[in-house]
Amino acid sequence: MIQADANLIRQALDEADIVPLTMSLVQITGDRSWLDRIAPHIRGAWDYMQSVPDALAAEIRQALAAEIEKGGEARLANPDQDTLQHMLGVAVGAQVSAEYIPLIIEQIGFQPSAKMPQETRQAAPRSDISAIIIGAGASGVCASIRFRQAGIPHVIFEKNEDVGGTWFENRYPGCAVDTPNHFYQYSFEPNNDWPNYYSRRESINDYIGAVARKHDVRAAVRFRTEVVSARYDEQRAMWQVQVRTNQGLETHEANILVTAVGQLNRPAIPPIPGLEDFRGTHIHTAAWHDGIDIRNKRVALIGTGASAIQVGPAMVNDVAELKILQRSAPWVVRSPNIHRLVTDGKKWALKELPFYAQWYRFQLFWGFADGLFPALKIDPNWNDDNRSINAWNARLREGMVRYIERELEGRPDLIEKAVPDYPPYGKRVLADCGWYKMLRRDHVQLIDDQIERIVPEGIRLVGGEVVAVDVIVFATGFHAAKMLWPMEIAGRGGVTIRDVWGDDNPRAYLGMTARDFPNLFVLYGPNTGLGHGGSAIFLAECQVNFVTMCIDMMRSRQAREFEVRREVADAYQTTMDEELKGLVWSHPAVRSWYKNKSGRIVINQPWRLIDYWNATRAPNPDDYELS
Repeated sequence: MIQADANLIRQALDEADIVPLTMSLVQITGDRSWLDRIAPHIRGAWDYMQSVPDALAAEIRQALAAEIEKGGEARLANPDQDTLQHMLGVAVGAQVSAEYIPLIIEQIGFQPSAKMPQETRQAAPRSDISAIIIGAGASGVCASIRFRQAGIPHVIFEKNEDVGGTWFENRYPGCAVDTPNHFYQYSFEPNNDWPNYYSRRESINDYIGAVARKHDVRAAVRFRTEVVSARYDEQRAMWQVQVRTNQGLETHEANILVTAVGQLNRPAIPPIPGLEDFRGTHIHTAAWHDGIDIRNKRVALIGTGASAIQVGPAMVNDVAELKILQRSAPWVVRSPNIHRLVTDGKKWALKELPFYAQWYRFQLFWGFADGLFPALKIDPNWNDDNRSINAWNARLREGMVRYIERELEGRPDLIEKAVPDYPPYGKRVLADCGWYKMLRRDHVQLIDDQIERIVPEGIRLVGGEVVAVDVIVFATGFHAAKMLWPMEIAGRGGVTIRDVWGDDNPRAYLGMTARDFPNLFVLYGPNTGLGHGGSAIFLAECQVNFVTMCIDMMRSRQAREFEVRREVADAYQTTMDEELKGLVWSHPAVRSWYKNKSGRIVINQPWRLIDYWNATRAPNPDDYELS
């Protein structure tokens, strides 16, 4: 029973979202008629796609308040499959296939997960196997929790002085998550107290740190310890890992090696000639530190990707001039919640109102992931002069362009530069945190002439103009395709990762296991990225669960080695590459870091989240050689 003042309850219900409130009401009362009444007014998962009449919304809130004050048990706490599927469809205004129900039950929290419990049940460690995890970011923390639960002795080597990974390292002004926070979190540790809908890096880093403390992850971590190399000893079926500490080099070994370093770990500065001659200061967003002074300086921002969209508006008030050097325009869309705080009433509903948080998270899952997937598929019969790839994609483009035109009204010069020349979702669509308003400022200039070289006083463009600046900020991404670099990893027969992958052509079965590298598991590896939305933490949970079950399979069969079959890995790669050809990232108008220099997509996966979740629920013994 909820213990709260009646006025507080009604105020909280006024601030909470009407669709999750309705779903809570249905489960509490068992009255399914509310679904039929609200369904005609829901066209999608986002609030701007819902137009519930004020009178109906007030009736729902009043009925829910009365039920809360009355108390008692929920009459529909565990809906049958048909009812749950119907509710899911109503909640997002779409047909939701029954295939999603097991995923929703586990990931969204309608039932506690047996795999990742709220309180870690530590199994007795077994001496038959051990693991080394590289990295204590979101994936590494997740792996440590799961391994501890499974009784797998392990150590984590982390080059930084604390957990958090990219959220510990990135400190540039405006750094924040671009995935809705209530989706970007561990399913087994839901946080209903996020301060923002899109929280700043400090809040996310604090969250990962709090999860690590609760599950005693730090006890397994060796901080300020960077992995230099790893070599597989075939005779002993052991990985020998060399690390660098303040005291020098050390060698450690374990049966299992798990890399949890991610793709967005090593900053990339493009090889623009003349950088060494620049008289000013230059910095990459991922290497930002407190010593960088941009106040009243002439600043050049190179790049218009995710970090640029955040750092530009965050520093525009402090600089004397801001020059944006744009190679290609990004799709930046209206996001009303980008700066909003989560109200106390909304937090109350998330924490106290039965079923509300689960329904809210499901809407985010659908609206930010699989609900968007059809917009990514290239219709071979669609011809829109490279502007879009199918009818839905075209409608999305129209709405995005209208938003740009509204934001830049009266500035046709900016509109011409700001509207992308490729279909929506060809690159990650970004939430507008003030980008277009920044472009309108008198001391801001958007430059789409290409860079020729850097000169002592600034940047020379191919047209001959020299842009004089004091500071250059590189928002130019990471060495994402050069995965696991700069570590030297050698597998069977001494073959190295670079021998097999080169500098930009990584390949792995399910993005995790590679032939000739027994007992090696790569988290957030090749072709596991999500170019349209989704949550990297969701993927981490899928992969960590899969890796743990692979180790369990080794134990049960008393195997020393676990290695994907070559024909399985090759067939998967062929299928995946073929699937990718039908998606927007392969469109000829799209040039992005998702592709390597030969044009193959190496970052993104072609699957829906439900597909990858199903593929990683349990390993197929026939896919692997165990010996």
